[in-house]
Amino acid sequence: MLSSLELIKRYRAGETNAADQPKWLTYIVSAEERIVNFERIQSIQELAQANPVLDYVERTLHILDGLALSFWKKDLLEEVLIWSEVAKGGTSRDRFMWQEAGIHLYVHNLGSAQLYKLDKGDTSDKSTVIHTLIYTHGLIGQTIRGEVPLKEHVPLIRLMKDNLLSADELRGLLLSLNQCIIAGVSEELWHSVRNEVESMIEQIVSDSLEKEPAIKDRLARLRGNTIQKGENFDVEYGKLLDEVPLDALTAFLDGRTLWFVEAALQEFSLVQLVKVFLIIQFSNGQADSIQHISFEPLMNTMYYDYKGSKKVNVYKKRMIEKYLGELAWNDLMKDPLELSQEFKPDGKWGNAHLKHLIDRKPQLPDTIFFTFQFSPAAEKLIEFCVEAEKSPLYEKAVLLLFDLFELRRDAYDRFHNEEEYLATMNQTADYKKMMLDYVVGKRVVDIGPGGGVMLDLIEQYLPDKHPIGIDISSNVIEALERKKQLEGHRWDVMKGDALDLKQYVEPGSIDTVIFSSILHELYSYIPFGGKKFNHATVAAALRSAFDVLAPGGRIVIRDGIMTEPAEQKRTIQFLQEGAMAWLQRYAKDFAGRTIQYEVIAKDEVIMPVNDAMEFLYTYTWGEEAYVHEVQEQFGYFTPSEFTAFILDTLGNEAKIVESKHFLQEGYTDALADKVRIMDQDGNVVPLPDSTCLIVIEK
Repeated sequence: MLSSLELIKRYRAGETNAADQPKWLTYIVSAEERIVNFERIQSIQELAQANPVLDYVERTLHILDGLALSFWKKDLLEEVLIWSEVAKGGTSRDRFMWQEAGIHLYVHNLGSAQLYKLDKGDTSDKSTVIHTLIYTHGLIGQTIRGEVPLKEHVPLIRLMKDNLLSADELRGLLLSLNQCIIAGVSEELWHSVRNEVESMIEQIVSDSLEKEPAIKDRLARLRGNTIQKGENFDVEYGKLLDEVPLDALTAFLDGRTLWFVEAALQEFSLVQLVKVFLIIQFSNGQADSIQHISFEPLMNTMYYDYKGSKKVNVYKKRMIEKYLGELAWNDLMKDPLELSQEFKPDGKWGNAHLKHLIDRKPQLPDTIFFTFQFSPAAEKLIEFCVEAEKSPLYEKAVLLLFDLFELRRDAYDRFHNEEEYLATMNQTADYKKMMLDYVVGKRVVDIGPGGGVMLDLIEQYLPDKHPIGIDISSNVIEALERKKQLEGHRWDVMKGDALDLKQYVEPGSIDTVIFSSILHELYSYIPFGGKKFNHATVAAALRSAFDVLAPGGRIVIRDGIMTEPAEQKRTIQFLQEGAMAWLQRYAKDFAGRTIQYEVIAKDEVIMPVNDAMEFLYTYTWGEEAYVHEVQEQFGYFTPSEFTAFILDTLGNEAKIVESKHFLQEGYTDALADKVRIMDQDGNVVPLPDSTCLIVIEK
């Protein structure tokens, strides 16, 4: 076993006296702040109990220990690995003193090399080789990712020119070193990039580094993870070229290293990434002196923990997207940009609660740090949104945040649990499939496509149709665009308002509009005339769809339905402990209407049938979904009321060609061990119909 692994083992067992520890281990284990690439961790909370830098170094050493190498190579690489992360360590006092001494702690390979040199203090050939390998540590992988220019590898070529290493020796060292540091992140990652690593090593050892890549290639490398998740880079880049010339940006990025850029900005679009680069380029008065651009401060503010998992702070993301969206290309490229340290209510490059911030540190004249800074009020409100995620306060918290940034409340943007929500929607294919029998014509619009189930069904079973999904949620549209790219779908999606479809599609150009379990969400979430839970919202959605239909076109509705006669009552006997408290909480939190119930026994109540079912629909989803489901009213018309409402709203041009209702499969099984439902005579009765299917023809 390597001696360094023995030292780490003894440290973990508590056997090593601090005074006996070597400097590299002392630095790593004494870190008082966690400096880590957020791409490499799953939970931020774990950082408080772990030392991810020590864990990573130990993994790299174990890989080295298992390699079949000569003694001198293994000895040399061990020294490289134990020192390559030390700039991320040290106590707060250590780090202050290092900065005062000119150690670059924010470019970690450079800072670690400086600390190694400071500790060793010699200029022997071996130390020079180790110092150079620490300084260039990880840069091959970062070049592959587009973060580091080729010229950063020149010190490695100098080792051969100075006769410190032969080409074969350098090749072997670099291949083993990169295997350790990349496989230390992930064995799968190492296998996926090994060929590229070997190709880069050959360029270095043959002193044939190619010229810096074109801007398109470098941007594509920077978007590697995003492209893997489904971004159509070629299409997005083509759109970008139509809007802005990139020659100036090419010259600016050439030769400059980018730190934590993908971790900080991979959730943003290509256009937004380029806007950030242009902000930096034209905001900085001394661009020529800049070597390093660090996004570490932005990365550190863009994530938080949700249920033990690292999540992107989508609250901040949405506000930053709005901020970037309001910056025009022509204004961005005026030199120099006005840069204020104040939040400006009417300012060009900031507003009352958000601005971009480009920071420079006196000791590091070659480095700038980029982030977005929120006002104290905005930060507190975003914290409030995070804390309110599991309570009925969540809706109010998000409304306050949207009001603060003058954004329309996005009713379907469930923020932190959007992925879970879309996955749930993807399980409803059987219910949605029945709607396909009523689709006519060629162009079919699916309102609120969620996870894309209906779009997929239309594409699969009705190949002559052209499906189009329209959703107000940025989250949904982004997820569907990725899905389309990854899976090769031919349907289209666009961000749009269901209440004003003619702004997005030509009136008379659509053959079928589908509302699959979405009208009740519009009814519940979208204020119309200043009022939510408003039948006028449903009317506006129906008129909006009717306006874009061609003659003979159809509106197909699947949604919640109330029971007739509405005055009948049901006795509910709760079979699980705590259910009565659920009902009491629900009656207090539900804003759609007053929920009536009469307690007749410890675990038994009498309720109007539609109040009972409205509660039970939410009760079925469970605690995790409660905060959202309590905001929604599933049934808002009885069958006869719905028919009359449609005809009154759409007039003589509308014909109802199908109207039926049924109990959606699954409710009976979901409630079987939770409640017993009886009529007023005490007889156990089945659940009433939950869902309607209505088809309107123009």
